Amino acid sequence: MGEVVGAGILAHVPTIMLPEDERRNLNEGKEITLVPGLRQLRADFFETADYDTVVILDSHWYTTVETVVTAQDRRAGLFTAEELPRSMCRIPYDWAGDPELARAMAAHAEENDTWITAIDDPYLPMYYATLNLWHFLGRGLPDKRWMSVSVPQTGDGEDFLRAGRALGQAIAETDRKVVLIASGAFSHTFWPLRELRKHEASDPSHIFTPEAYAADLERIAWFKQGDHARVLDTMPEFLKFRPEAKFAHYLMMIGALGEHAVTAPARQYGEYENSIGTGQAHLWFDRPTAGWHAPRVA
Repeated sequence: MGEVVGAGILAHVPTIMLPEDERRNLNEGKEITLVPGLRQLRADFFETADYDTVVILDSHWYTTVETVVTAQDRRAGLFTAEELPRSMCRIPYDWAGDPELARAMAAHAEENDTWITAIDDPYLPMYYATLNLWHFLGRGLPDKRWMSVSVPQTGDGEDFLRAGRALGQAIAETDRKVVLIASGAFSHTFWPLRELRKHEASDPSHIFTPEAYAADLERIAWFKQGDHARVLDTMPEFLKFRPEAKFAHYLMMIGALGEHAVTAPARQYGEYENSIGTGQAHLWFDRPTAGWHAPRVA
């Protein structure tokens, strides 16, 4: 029986891909802590743990009528981001996929009353919410598989949980040791273009509103306590602060892990930081499925 051996909510912001001198220029001469945080997480887990496949729950990959999961045997090429080609330009990538796990997830769509499609088209676009984290955590580890799951932009919290349940069931039946990465931010409102260059430093005083700042810190505290149930129960309140992708990346992750039953506490890598108004943090959950059983269909 498969299991999830590690999971995290990780920030993928473009700033992490800039050269260090440029990062420091944007941040009052200091390094942003998200970068050394990822490097430490790689050393602590990704280079040493026993796992087969990393699943990125990609908050930048918006689909419309279904959840899509990548099913290629391998993805390789050069990536330039349509959003910010100045800093994310011709980045090489090369990793093995996991078609078996992808198709197993899609096979559980109907029983979860949702729509999931596994796609193996080699021309399927790439998004930096996947690539940036592979660049830090997966590059140079060729024996590990990576795959991505989309966010249906027409979905809501229940839809994201259902996709996560299907993923959890697929993991259980494919005998995989899996790492889940919820790739995305907390509160996610950008400063307007004419103002944002005054808010590029990482200090959280630049978060778009004090209320969003407080809401993010409240949830980070709950995650550190392992209180996932409280995060789930207060999602309507958190949605007022526009978490990235309606917090779908986290909701799919926790749907795969067991939702309210999950009590795994978070370890934080780096600090809570601003990125032009949005709230960013790396939170890691060690062995979140100890005693875990595949999620049941609601």
